[in-house]
Amino acid sequence: MSPAAPPFDPFDTAHLVDPYPGYRVLRETDPVHFHRGDGTAGRPDFWALSRYADVDAAVCDTETFSSASGLTFYRDEIEKLGLAPTIVMMDPPEHSGKRRLLAKAFSPRRVAETEPQIRDFVRGRLAEMAGRYDDDEVVDLHRDFSSQIPTFVLAQLFDLPAADRPRFGPWVSALTTLQEEGFRPAGLEGGAIAAVAEMFGYFGELIAERRANPGGDLVSALAEAQIDGERLTDWDILGFCFVIVAGGNDTTGNLISHTVALLDAHPRQRELLVADPGLIPGALSECLRFESSVQGLARTTTREVVVGGTTIPEGEKVMMLYASANRDEREFGPTAEQFDITREISGHLSFSRGPHFCIGSHFARLQARIAVEELYAAHPTVGVDQGAAVRALSPFTRGFHSLPATGFAAPRH
Repeated sequence: MSPAAPPFDPFDTAHLVDPYPGYRVLRETDPVHFHRGDGTAGRPDFWALSRYADVDAAVCDTETFSSASGLTFYRDEIEKLGLAPTIVMMDPPEHSGKRRLLAKAFSPRRVAETEPQIRDFVRGRLAEMAGRYDDDEVVDLHRDFSSQIPTFVLAQLFDLPAADRPRFGPWVSALTTLQEEGFRPAGLEGGAIAAVAEMFGYFGELIAERRANPGGDLVSALAEAQIDGERLTDWDILGFCFVIVAGGNDTTGNLISHTVALLDAHPRQRELLVADPGLIPGALSECLRFESSVQGLARTTTREVVVGGTTIPEGEKVMMLYASANRDEREFGPTAEQFDITREISGHLSFSRGPHFCIGSHFARLQARIAVEELYAAHPTVGVDQGAAVRALSPFTRGFHSLPATGFAAPRH
């Protein structure tokens, strides 16, 4: 193993800064990898699948690879959060009925109806940012733009007052902190758990209010919904809210930020996209493939299973390395580790697959498409200060804390 290709180690900062060389080593030399921990809860033993075919097959086999014990390689994550199992931590058939309820809120028709409001919001953000840039203030594309869009969309879904939108930022940051700290004392004692508890409290009060005074929002719809004649409990609805905030906010913001960062690093491809905005949907698919906001999530084996000739025992945590699978040459050809917005992609795993395919994928694509269309229409040479960017370092998600903009000044007349 050469120094240029470090081993896979999700607890090592150097790996988290650039995990792709480590993924490549796994795919080539150890595709069904047993990662031995140090005997502590903070660095547990787990397995990892890195090739596309293996990950794809495993996530579609929910009878063997279960989500019911959580989605990280930490065995006590559910207890540490103090949360009842949510829809993403259920298997069929229980998962199926609850997913059908939530799917109504994310139908293609309902998603399309939100486009005018999202576009107006994006244009407003760009106008405000351009004004500050002209006044020589630093504009942060991630904090000021990318992450603001999904927060606006979630507030619309829940019909929350505009004054409450800023509360989402600390909640999402708390979830990121827990991922980065791995539920170790630094995260637990640093206020992250308290922030998550505050989020639960907020939505608990919202659920009670909407049960008493229902409207046309998602929480009201869930409060009135039934499965086999039974209404959802408050815990059920709270779990839905948690999944939507945790799964739909930071991941979508990071998709937008990754798109801008990748196009800045590949200016010729940025020129192609600016000249032909019709390339944007395909470009977003390539960005999802090349820089997966969700790097990997875990399942737990319900029985002994053989993958690629290797036996994984029952009861083991197994990481599905989506980001590695998305760069697998066996699936995407010899240029798999090259960024190409004109690539024809038959499929990628950034939204997973099977019963747990991301229910909000339509919303994520819509938000990202509008953001990229409006950003480059107004500022065709916008870029980022790659050296000043600050990444969030998590083994489960990939994104930014900060992404300072360059070339953002509004046209002068």
